[in-house]
Amino acid sequence: MAHEHDIAEEQEFLSEALVALEHMRREATALRDSASVATMRGAGDLVERDVVMGTALQRLDQLAIGDQPLFFGRIDYFATETGPGDTYHVGRLAVSDRDLNPLVVDWRAPVAEAFYRATGVEPLGLSRRRHVAIRGHEVVSLEDEYFADASGEIHLPEDTLREATKDGLVDGGLALGGPGALLAALGRARTGRMGDIVATIQGEQDRIIRHPAAGILLVQGGPGTGKTAVALHRAAYLLFTYRATLERQGVLVVGPNPLFLSYIGNVLPSLGESGVTLSTVAGLVSNVMVGATESEEVRRLKGDERMAQVILRAVRTRERPLTKEISFALGRATIVVGPEDTRDIVERARRRPGNHNQRRSAVSRELATRLADKYRRRFENGSGEDSTTHTDLAEQIRSNIDFKQIVQRIWPRLTGQDLLHDLFGSPALLRVAARGVLTDEEMSLLLRPRSRSVDEVSWTAADAALIDEARVVLGPRKRPRPVAARTPEVLDGVDLDSYSGEIRAAALREAQRLGTTRVPELDEAEFVTYGHIVVDEAQDLSPMELRVLKRRDLAGSMTIVGDMGQATTPGSAASWSALLDVLEPRKEPTRVELSVSYRTPEEVLDFAAPTLAAAAVDVTPPRAVRRAGATPDLVEVSRDDRDRTLVELVRSYVRDLTPGRVAVIATQEECAHLLTLLTEAELDPVDPLREDGRGLGADLVVVSAEGANGLEFDGVVVVEPGRIAARGSRDGSPSPRGLRTLYVAMTRPTRRLAVVASEGLPPSLQRP
Repeated sequence: MAHEHDIAEEQEFLSEALVALEHMRREATALRDSASVATMRGAGDLVERDVVMGTALQRLDQLAIGDQPLFFGRIDYFATETGPGDTYHVGRLAVSDRDLNPLVVDWRAPVAEAFYRATGVEPLGLSRRRHVAIRGHEVVSLEDEYFADASGEIHLPEDTLREATKDGLVDGGLALGGPGALLAALGRARTGRMGDIVATIQGEQDRIIRHPAAGILLVQGGPGTGKTAVALHRAAYLLFTYRATLERQGVLVVGPNPLFLSYIGNVLPSLGESGVTLSTVAGLVSNVMVGATESEEVRRLKGDERMAQVILRAVRTRERPLTKEISFALGRATIVVGPEDTRDIVERARRRPGNHNQRRSAVSRELATRLADKYRRRFENGSGEDSTTHTDLAEQIRSNIDFKQIVQRIWPRLTGQDLLHDLFGSPALLRVAARGVLTDEEMSLLLRPRSRSVDEVSWTAADAALIDEARVVLGPRKRPRPVAARTPEVLDGVDLDSYSGEIRAAALREAQRLGTTRVPELDEAEFVTYGHIVVDEAQDLSPMELRVLKRRDLAGSMTIVGDMGQATTPGSAASWSALLDVLEPRKEPTRVELSVSYRTPEEVLDFAAPTLAAAAVDVTPPRAVRRAGATPDLVEVSRDDRDRTLVELVRSYVRDLTPGRVAVIATQEECAHLLTLLTEAELDPVDPLREDGRGLGADLVVVSAEGANGLEFDGVVVVEPGRIAARGSRDGSPSPRGLRTLYVAMTRPTRRLAVVASEGLPPSLQRP
């Protein structure tokens, strides 16, 4: 137990660091204010002012740590022959005093590595590592770890009593940094939002976080290993280390669904990084509103990489010569367009480089030129009455509305939505595009009733990936053109009312000097690329979704995290090798594994292990760090008694785990009934998918097993495991994917797990 004088020592240092932090804030505020009232004499001054203002506002944003502790650790090095050992405090951001002497080092700085990686075997020169717990502006506790010197001696202060507690820890020889601080963090109640782990990052996690940016880093990690947190902290580390490049190129974090993105949304801002894009794969496909659902068979088929060939052929089938003559009026004449006029033009256009929409202009020009030749040969009488030049005549033809409709039949200008709407609504088009690629049964799965307008179509997430594929083949419908747009206000986020009238007036006056600028308007077929992409729950992505990410990859730099033991979607990649085959890395990828589960207790992992083994996945389950002290509850009841038993069990979990969070997890089909049941029992359950609700911050939520990936709760009640295990099965028996879904559901809790069944148990849960 820490001595009071140790706590007092850290409290004194905290007070000094807080004063220095406030001084840094005042300097940033003064820089912002001076930029607000600067006199602008030319465009160069305006640009300089904007840069200074942006820098000041960004700095103020970084220094606004709220109620987060300023630092959380300290490392002391052994003395050397040249002098005493150095001491560093490790925190969320670097803090210096007025003379620029460092007080706190940023957790991402190289000097902080030893705080996370030092072990008894490899102390990295440390004599002591201290974990400091701070609440508000008060040091409440600390934990010291001492390391042996080169001679194997551990030097302790004479008045130091070392106490080690094993309460809750598993005896497994795991090299844990700050076990007391780690247990305290893991033991805290869930809040409904993921928190950062910056104070308790362990050695194997830190090696992944600090891995070089180049290439693909593939991280396999089982339940509770912290793979999501590691991926997010890696994004923050890369932005810190390669800021000049990545702030310009951008960082993208991809999650499995909007609920998951909401859950992780505050992690990066808490680490001082707010310029990261968070999205689902479907969210990257602009102007596509995803709202429909479809059968698992259709979803699996649409995610198959063969669909890329179907899309390519579907575009080619729309590039076709006329099959019969069409005529249109041009002035006094009638222009006749026949199949012979279009056949060779289409063939030549198909051989041209570029995308479909881009080549349409060539088709239009060449056909108009040919028709102009025919017109002049037929109607020019040599009298000089027709003075129209050949070029003018061709342009008149091209501007004719009837001619444009003919070109649209030969070589239509299409969007990805147009192509998919036509393809899935026409058996003939689908048959031509998919012949030899898909079976007749698969083609029938893709067909759906044709809507009156493409705007009325309700798209699915799998459709979004196909639309993105089609956009690459089709290209933009129009060339980007400059449009008027307001320059972003440099004073956004500044509370002008807090300043004197003179400063406020001057700032507003300067802001008004910013006129409109011309910015390019991107077509929906043009997308943003990123310097680094972080993909979480990557095991659930289909090959077609992976192709969407591949197109956004600017530099070949990606961090891919997931667990093949938790692959639950119908079209997911079969293995990490299959996933990498789709991404086609530019250099040999690095594969690492997180082997230790920090969140999920040993009792839950042991209970879920047979289900993972039954799923026939070649994945080794992680080792647990701690015990929860409670074995999972396996409750088998009759169908008549199930709802009553479930209500009482959930009531006891909510009561016993307060102020924690409890989740009831079941199949998607049963969630509505469970919400009604628990509401009638006055337990106040919440559907976290509702935008007007409390989300995952509610005390009790009902979540589908299909959407539980990546989430965590204090207590979990899994309902009807047999139904979950049969997911994707035609005969109701457990399927590998269903068992993986059940494994995900059962490994969400940090403290308590219960399984309630009235329809029998899958073999993996049956007692011997």
